[in-house]
Amino acid sequence: MPLPDLLVSAIALVRDRRVLMVTARDRDVYYMPGGKIDPGETAAEAAAREAFEEVALRLDPAELEHLFEVRTLAHGEPEGRHVRMAVFRAETDASPAASAEVGALHWVTTADLDRCPPAGREVLARLEASGLID
Repeated sequence: MPLPDLLVSAIALVRDRRVLMVTARDRDVYYMPGGKIDPGETAAEAAAREAFEEVALRLDPAELEHLFEVRTLAHGEPEGRHVRMAVFRAETDASPAASAEVGALHWVTTADLDRCPPAGREVLARLEASGLID
């Protein structure tokens, strides 16, 4: 019996043709700021909550622009488990800051594809295809 998809949301904060990604403490894999959608929460609400928890950005869920959804094999999960990630564009002049959950912030382009798990690679490819990043 197949495992259920992991339902997650993430923000794409784009500046100077680069997108914000993070690394967890003691890990070198880049991932989008985001996480699992809690019961009763919309994808946009989850993206805004996770943005605050991980990179200290206060975002209004109503102002997040849904860009796309990616479905791919989940990194670090049992074989055959997929992740479905709703990606929202965030607009803010505030400066992101790493929380206790996050080891470091990175402004990345498609040159960093090899540092990303499958979902992150798909997001970078789609952001490049839409002309948002290099």
